[in-house]
This record gives sequence, C-alpha cells and structure tokens, in this order.
Amino acid sequence: MTTTAPPRPTTADPLRRRAFAAGVFYLVTFVSIPTLALYGPLGDPAAFLLGSGSGTAVLWGALSEVVVAIACVGTAVVLFPVTRRHGETAALGFVASRTVEATLILAGVAIVLTMVGLRGDPAAAALGPVLSTGYDKVFLLSQSLAPVFNALCLGTVLYRSGLVPRVLPLLGLIGAPLLLASDVAVLFGLYDRNAPLAALLALPIAAWELGLGIYLVAKGFRGGANAPRATAGVTRPA
Repeated sequence: MTTTAPPRPTTADPLRRRAFAAGVFYLVTFVSIPTLALYGPLGDPAAFLLGSGSGTAVLWGALSEVVVAIACVGTAVVLFPVTRRHGETAALGFVASRTVEATLILAGVAIVLTMVGLRGDPAAAALGPVLSTGYDKVFLLSQSLAPVFNALCLGTVLYRSGLVPRVLPLLGLIGAPLLLASDVAVLFGLYDRNAPLAALLALPIAAWELGLGIYLVAKGFRGGANAPRATAGVTRPA
C-alpha cells in the first residue's frame, strides 16, 4: 500500500522570519532618537568649528544615522517579496521612497562629517551656518518628508491586504497628511523643525512605525492574507 506524505509547510517559517527581520529593522530605525542630544554641539556651528563642544558625541550621532539608513533599506528589501503580492506599484513605491530616504540620510551624515573634519580651522568657521542649514534641509527631506511617502505606500498595501491589524496602517495613513502639512510649514518658515508642534504632528507616523515594528517582531504577518498565493494550483475538495 502506497501512502502519500502530507505537503510540508514550506512558506510558514520563512514568512515568519521575514516578518521578524522587517520588525527588527523598523525598531532599529529608532536608534536615531538620541541624535538630537548628540548633535547638541552643532547648535552653534561656528563655535563647533572653532573647537567648542564634543566632537565624539557628534560622531556617535553620525554613526547612528548610518545605522538608520541601512535599516531603512532593510525594511524595504525584506518586505517587498510579501507586499508585491498585494499591490506591486505601491510596494515598488515603498522601496523607492526608502532608498531615497537612506540616500538623503547619508548625505546629511556627509555634511556632519565635513563639519567634524573642518574643526580647528578658523577660516572654516564662516562655513558653519551654511553647513548647518544644509543639514537641516536634508533632514527635512529625508527623515521627515520621506516617511510621508513611506506611510502612504506601505500603509495602503497593509491596509488592503490585512497582513497586520488595520489600525496600524490606518495610523500611518492618517499621520501622513499631518506630517506633510507640518513639513510644508517648516519649509516656508512658519516654525522650526524642532518646534513642539512639529513633534506633535509627527507622533502618528512615529506610532505607526513603532507599532508595526513591535507587531511584526511579536506576531508576524497574518497567515490568511497570503492564502491565495500559498494555495495557488491546489484544488479544494468538494
């Protein structure tokens, strides 16, 4: 008598590992939170270039931003094979947005490292305000405006697919226009990017990214969302 072994679950474990990796990458992006304090000496760029403040703290801040840039790309690369099943255009948009974000973050790091490299040169002190303004504009585009497009692209896919509880992408979809409005206000000089209102309007996006990271690490994707792909070609018994 010949028996047929039941099919092995070839997708469940890799999918769980992929969700875990994406969640870890999302949580790693929050390593940049201390940079506001670490970059404190850059608050007076001319004085910093003349040797005031800790250059070591600034270097640690720059390193944390490099880690964030790598984690940004990591989230896009890990999630793409899953999200493309539920909306390839939005999934590609998320990859593109994350890549642009990471590139601009590294451009900001290059500005910071330039300031560190010019320390002690009296002739370079006049460049301090220029370099500081350049970093502020790059930060606005990279770590404030790019998350708007990240939330719109990934949030749309996750909301429609049900890969995670819909309250999570809903936070991102609600927070995206709020953060965009704040970025426009900062761009036109209505308030500074470090103003309390700017932080308040960025909270929904921060909650969306933190909540998504925690959920993916703890729970993974909802299995039923991938059932059509996993059962393709299988005929259900009548």
